[in-house]
Formats: sequence, structure tokens, C-alpha cells
Amino acid sequence: MLAIRLDAETEQRLNNLAAQTHRTKSFYVKQALLEYLDDLEDIYLAKKELEDIKAGRSGVVSWQDVKGKAGL
Repeated sequence: MLAIRLDAETEQRLNNLAAQTHRTKSFYVKQALLEYLDDLEDIYLAKKELEDIKAGRSGVVSWQDVKGKAGL
């Protein structure tokens, strides 16, 4: 379980959205959190991969090689 505090404007916007769509506020908070987590995971994984490339722990493949192997 998680409890959060929202400023009055955000709380009102969430209340309005929930009322207009007949969904719960929790539904929208979960949706927003899941989308944000997806984005954060992508960012951190990309940063980690870039660090690995710079450190020589991971390699890269050129676009030309990818196209050639895919027969494009």
C-alpha cells in the first residue's frame, strides 16, 4: 500500500477526471505511475548500456550491418 499527498490543484484535477470517466482515482494514479516507471526504466537501462559501451564492456553494431543482415 502507498499513500501520497497531492497539492490541491492536482487533487481537484484527479477528482474531476475520475468523476467524468467513472473510474477511480487509484486507477489513474496507477496508470500514470506505470507509464512513468516504463520511461524511467528505459532511461536508466539506456544510460547503463552507454556506460558499458564507453567502458568497452559492450559493443555496437552499425546500421549498415543491421540492414545487411536483415536483407534490407
